[in-house]
Amino acid sequence: MITGAVYAGATAAFAATDTQSAATSQLTVEDGKKLFTANCATCHGLDLQGTANGPSLYGVGELATEFQLSTGRMPLQMQGPQAPQKAPQFTEDQILAMAAFVQSEAPGPTFPSDHILDGKGDVSNGAELFRVNCAMCHNVAAAGGALTEGKYAPGLGETSALHMYAAMVTGPQNMPVFGDMNLSDEDKRDIISALLFQQQSVQIGGFSLGSLGPVSEGLFVWIFGIGALVAVTVWITAKSN
Repeated sequence: MITGAVYAGATAAFAATDTQSAATSQLTVEDGKKLFTANCATCHGLDLQGTANGPSLYGVGELATEFQLSTGRMPLQMQGPQAPQKAPQFTEDQILAMAAFVQSEAPGPTFPSDHILDGKGDVSNGAELFRVNCAMCHNVAAAGGALTEGKYAPGLGETSALHMYAAMVTGPQNMPVFGDMNLSDEDKRDIISALLFQQQSVQIGGFSLGSLGPVSEGLFVWIFGIGALVAVTVWITAKSN
């Protein structure tokens, strides 16, 4: 029994050490190439040139690669109007390795400085910029909204600062690219700060109803308000009979 206990304890200790060393290890660009070849080349081509099933990745860069993989939009689950967000299929190290490989083969937008993502910009200016440039699709409360042909602008209630920046710079799917001529890096920082402030703010004033404005409010009134009137009418009629 003593020998078995010592053996079990030693095995657990070795396993914990191996797990910790594996977690702290970082994959290389060559590892990213192998992962890309195994999981992405079928659609995007071995040389990132694209195929009939997927677009070329020339000029995409590491920022867009990290965005698509971390949000689970890639690998694509199924063909449709747009790729839905889902749980990522790779670890963070694997995603960064594939992003580094794409950047080495097809350079493009890269990761921003921590200054842009710190959430300490001008919230008031960011909210105004968001209203002018983004609210027509994402809703003024960043709750998302429907677009044409089954497409939609996703809600931003849980989106990270990095992915907000990546979306503005790379223009995924139906979103336009906001270059420096449209929004400077400081403008992007302000927008990110406003969205992070909104994520952390406490909802006041009762039910938010999805922050969808008159659509949800009108639906609420239609169902419960008119429903209550119909119920009262039926009750009065029943009493008179």
